[in-house]
Amino acid sequence: MGGVTKETIKSLKPGRFVLIDGEPCKVLSVTTSVAGKHGSAKARLEAIGIFDGRRRSVVKPADDEIEVPIIEKRNGQIIALMGDQAQVMDLETYETFEVAIPEELRGKVQEGVEVVYWDIVGRKMLMQVKG
Repeated sequence: MGGVTKETIKSLKPGRFVLIDGEPCKVLSVTTSVAGKHGSAKARLEAIGIFDGRRRSVVKPADDEIEVPIIEKRNGQIIALMGDQAQVMDLETYETFEVAIPEELRGKVQEGVEVVYWDIVGRKMLMQVKG
């Protein structure tokens, strides 16, 4: 299971991942304001939830730290299909779990094929079909 680490908000770039309110999100943009006479520079981070698709924004001092998930990229095999869900077995640990099939992989995912999935803070997501 992937863990978390911390990074300063101003060091993040678009395409990276962060945790906002415990939800893994992909960074869309980071803008910083200049430091004022009586305060520190502020950073506005715009992100979109990986699992729920909701936009989120955070405004904090640019030097503040934010949690960044450690993403484990793993290999699995599709055992069964159940509508828009797939049962996957990890090829290393033999753990089985159910995961939603993303729109872009529908039609490619079939029983017996190998896939790459991400484990993000204990939640799993199919990323690609191998082959």
